Amino acid sequence: MKTRHLRFLCVLLLVALVGCTSLPFGLGGSNQITPTAVNGTQPPTITPENTGTGTQIAPALTETVSLPNDKSALRIWVPPEFDPDADNPASRLLKTQLEGFASENTDLDLEVRVKAIDGEGGMLESLVAANVAAPSAVPDLLLLSRPLLESATLKGVLYPFDGLTSLMDDPIWYDYAKQQSQIQSSTYGIPFAGDALVLAYHQTLTETHTSNLQELLSLGEPLLYPAADPQALFTLSLYLAAGGSVQDAQGRPLLDEDSLISIFEFDQQASEAGLMPYGLTQYANDAQVWEAFTINQYPMAITWASTYLTHHVSTADNLALAATPTMRGIPFTLATGWSWALASQDPARRSTAVRLAEYLVDREFMAQWTYAAGYLPPRKDALQGWQEVKLREMLDRISSSAVLVPSVDILSSLGPAIEQALVSVLRAQSDPQSAAQVVISQINKP
Repeated sequence: MKTRHLRFLCVLLLVALVGCTSLPFGLGGSNQITPTAVNGTQPPTITPENTGTGTQIAPALTETVSLPNDKSALRIWVPPEFDPDADNPASRLLKTQLEGFASENTDLDLEVRVKAIDGEGGMLESLVAANVAAPSAVPDLLLLSRPLLESATLKGVLYPFDGLTSLMDDPIWYDYAKQQSQIQSSTYGIPFAGDALVLAYHQTLTETHTSNLQELLSLGEPLLYPAADPQALFTLSLYLAAGGSVQDAQGRPLLDEDSLISIFEFDQQASEAGLMPYGLTQYANDAQVWEAFTINQYPMAITWASTYLTHHVSTADNLALAATPTMRGIPFTLATGWSWALASQDPARRSTAVRLAEYLVDREFMAQWTYAAGYLPPRKDALQGWQEVKLREMLDRISSSAVLVPSVDILSSLGPAIEQALVSVLRAQSDPQSAAQVVISQINKP
């Protein structure tokens, strides 16, 4: 009897874990949602149910949805930064779009829950727990970063969009966005927001934004980037742009020694010329670089497009954007993003979730939302909806040259080794050949 009670308590704990929500932005589920009038009729005001874990968005019209009567609520999980109840323009746009879908599906409730990205009670942990102990609590649609999309797919808790929509066959998507949606040749995501490495610069401090790193050497001006980044993304970007590869035919981590040496040789020259001073080794992430770039007024910095776009409006007269420079000046950058994914075990619910995902990547909505949120539109036609012509043209060039960031497994294998070698070169503790050989000995296994 004690064993049965213990098992019952374990199940209750797992269900509680699934239902928990981090509320760092004050989501309380108490806001009223009034759907827009349709056909001249103003629908009644709907007061969302306060669940303590998110907001129910209730419809107000009368169109039938083919779901069982006891499963009429469509569950959606989003990270805190995409909370539709947050007090900012992007959140209000997302909430309005959700209301529009609810108004067109009258017997379907949208239950939006804000979930932490990682950690205890985070999206992946909760999703795995729900699949085991409480399938009825599994979300139908959830918004995942590319790394989380990979991890959740490999754990077998997501379902592909294959056969449910032809949306990703449309040429409107940038190539990196198509790559973002794919895992093992199947479509597991519908891209919602994009991001890419870019070059930000102060127009008052530097006159050039050449895309050729060799030309930047003569300027003697520092180029900030997180040299101590454990994923070594900028170095990997330079390596890939120079024609290097990161895996063999079987998908195992693999590096080309000559290509790596050439990158480290340039890093050494750049350090001596002041383009990449050893002080870069104190920066390990984008936030540290951006702070130094803006507060200490460095002329140039490698950053994420989302970081630049979040700040460019308030400093538009001074800040400018360019493509990341490469060794040969060939357009190339690394990109990532967020995608809508399917998790419900019920085929009927998945079908409805697909329709919602398609609704949430509508061209006009995506144009407005990405601009307000500070993300790259994964759709080419959505970017054309941006009003700032110069910014739009530059982002189109950047997005067109972008390639998806290597997988989580590849980055976890290559990143730390490359980062340590780069730091040793910039600090003049190792020559390029020796540093590259150390990396190759760690990565290229027989």
